[in-house]
Amino acid sequence: MNKRIKIATVHELAPGQYKSVAVEGERIALFNIDGEFYALQDVCTHDGGILTGGTLKGYIIECPRHGAQFDVRTGAVVRMPAYIGVKTYPVRLEGDDLFIIWE
Repeated sequence: MNKRIKIATVHELAPGQYKSVAVEGERIALFNIDGEFYALQDVCTHDGGILTGGTLKGYIIECPRHGAQFDVRTGAVVRMPAYIGVKTYPVRLEGDDLFIIWE
């Protein structure tokens, strides 16, 4: 069953910023790209390291450990060494609050 979980407010992230939040015992990376918000698991599928702390360029987050890159909109791999994408979560804005839809 899907749950709607509040993870932040719009004022916590300026455009171009991201942060990691704990949800249901997992780390979720939340991104603000030009006022649009995206959420994905905060884990590199290459070796299990966290993605936050890496470099964000446009819609691409680069893992700080080995340079794998992922598109924050889709979770798709953009550059190896990862070859499996990262799970994404829909983000909903209600007033100033940001929610993800948790499955």
